[in-house]
Amino acid sequence: MTILVTGGAGFIGSHLVKKLIDLKYQVIVVDNFNDYYDPQLKHDRIKKFLKDYKFKVHQIDIDDYQKLELVFKNQQFDKIINLAAQAGVRHSLTHPFVYLKSNIDGMVNLLELAKKYKVKDFIYASSSSVYGGNKKIPFSESDKVDSPISLYAATKKADELLAYAYHHLYHINCVGLRFFNVYGPWGRPDNALIKFARNILADKPIAVYNYGRMARDFTYIDDIVAGIVRAMSKNFKYEIFNLGNCYPVKLTDFIKLIEKYLGKKAKQKKMPMQPGEVKKTWADIAKAKRLLGYQPTTGIDQGVEKVIEWVKWYYKIS
Repeated sequence: MTILVTGGAGFIGSHLVKKLIDLKYQVIVVDNFNDYYDPQLKHDRIKKFLKDYKFKVHQIDIDDYQKLELVFKNQQFDKIINLAAQAGVRHSLTHPFVYLKSNIDGMVNLLELAKKYKVKDFIYASSSSVYGGNKKIPFSESDKVDSPISLYAATKKADELLAYAYHHLYHINCVGLRFFNVYGPWGRPDNALIKFARNILADKPIAVYNYGRMARDFTYIDDIVAGIVRAMSKNFKYEIFNLGNCYPVKLTDFIKLIEKYLGKKAKQKKMPMQPGEVKKTWADIAKAKRLLGYQPTTGIDQGVEKVIEWVKWYYKIS
């Protein structure tokens, strides 16, 4: 079986590629290697993290329909997993058009090509951000998500609507996965854990928003990948699932845990809430447990320790 993974040089994508090849799938990667963060990390994921794995990589923007179609002309796919997206809530405040190109135009291009080349199974990354400022917690897939509080969130909600339309019109099986605060080795440098660890080690202050009165449902990368693989193995027509840890961690406790494994105290710069951010994320994963057999296994303590080990190794910090 041949799988197209878009965003395959990204954080989640590269871990998924590794797992799929371990499971004996043939994998084709599409990634634009953009400069939202240092592209060297993306190249290192391919050349170092995945150095023992064989797969083809196409450096293409998914919003470029003509170049993307060439990939489909040369290879028949059994499934598409669309993880390519412009990420970052705060970045969307200052670079809105990039989000429209990648998260909307790119999604439509892939759905159109799935229709044209008869790829029946389409799995895509949504986000916990679609829940916006919802007061009811934990967040459940049955909750209304009509009030996004960032452009990034709005584009992810739009992706879910686009997927439903193509499912309804063209009978493409579409599964959306709402990821909750994914972290792990080889993560993005703007990830809170990696950014905090690097700043603390460099004796730089860390920005603590809403004066520390925040909580996040941190989900370790291996659990996210396991959820994606389980979604692939099922035969859903159209579904949306939360993939989280179902355990919100207070920001203050999160910082203490980082300090514990660094053996060093953080210099904290307390700041007000940022536009587009939410105070708390918390995934209700009952549906994913029931229909996917999804069960996260990595606790925050173990996960933070693993990431800090990687940060010291990758960034050569003694």
